[in-house]
Amino acid sequence: MTVHHPIVIVGGGLGGLTLARVLHVNGIDAPVFELEASPQARTQGGMLDIHEESGQAALRAARLHDEFRRLVHTGGEALHVADPRGVLVLTEEDDGTGERPEIDRGQLRDLLLGSLPPGAVRWGGKLAGVRALGGGRHELSFADGAVVTTGLLVGADGAWSRVRPLVSDASPGYTGISFVETDLLEPGARHPASAALVGDGMFICLGHGKGFLGHRESDGSLHIYTALKIDEDWLEGIDFTDTETAKKAVLGHFEGWDGALRAFIADADGPLVPRRINALPVGHRWDRVPGVTLLGDAAHLMSPFAGEGANLAMLDAAQLGTALAAHPGDIETALEAYEQALFPRSERSAAESAANLEMMFGDNALAALVEQFSAR
Repeated sequence: MTVHHPIVIVGGGLGGLTLARVLHVNGIDAPVFELEASPQARTQGGMLDIHEESGQAALRAARLHDEFRRLVHTGGEALHVADPRGVLVLTEEDDGTGERPEIDRGQLRDLLLGSLPPGAVRWGGKLAGVRALGGGRHELSFADGAVVTTGLLVGADGAWSRVRPLVSDASPGYTGISFVETDLLEPGARHPASAALVGDGMFICLGHGKGFLGHRESDGSLHIYTALKIDEDWLEGIDFTDTETAKKAVLGHFEGWDGALRAFIADADGPLVPRRINALPVGHRWDRVPGVTLLGDAAHLMSPFAGEGANLAMLDAAQLGTALAAHPGDIETALEAYEQALFPRSERSAAESAANLEMMFGDNALAALVEQFSAR
């Protein structure tokens, strides 16, 4: 049996959930179809810095800002920058006055989930196909056999969006950077030198087209992204199911680096997680297509080197939800207003992310980064 929903959101990440919440507080309920089987299907990644002008603005629109502030990681805005010898070249402590407080991504997702009515998220809702019905309406079929129709389809389904092809033939491309994620548990007792380097907040070490980006998590552990400027197929040549072999392969790129830095890999607890960093073209946009739009990574996937991805996804969602509430019964006017603001904003952030990537993995990366931070 086909069910009709005036609005359908595909994707239950931070953007999709923020949209559902902003719509809900404005008296509009929309189901979120999420392909993961449950909220516990996978871990949600590390810390996020939530920006005053974007992520926090979205949380205010969602009426969740006070709850967010209670979850902020105290000390999380501290910064340590080191060179490959393990020497700190820049330190900034968190004095509580910053505008980009840190929160655990999983806690933020739980906050959004808990703010929605029961049944708002349809877990295991893997989109299998979409068919245009005319007049801005679409029919969606799901892997479990469910079929729904909608007057507004919102693609909040990330980098490899199944909704994006309805409006754009663009697809993400490799940026030249690959990550390997690791965790060090109980670092104060078990890895004191590494813990001292990272400090209480964010950590960066760069040199020779590679480096480490890390955070102190809310549970005290260290979450580290080892970054390498490397060929796209490099990760394919490593057996990440064999943790010790994978560690040796990654460590081979850090000969001569300080032992506390190499320990991010050598002493990692649990498996190493590989990630290619992909991005959509800077300035990605599309012509207005009736009854469908995108937000977050589906609209403007970019590298993480401006820290804007999650923040923009939430801001996109808040602005889309607010536009829809302001134009009841006139979806196209709402979408046009939303996209006119979305495109230039996301282009600026994507350009900044791309420029930061070139700076951070280019010549004189460390000096350029210190100069950038010192100028803030």
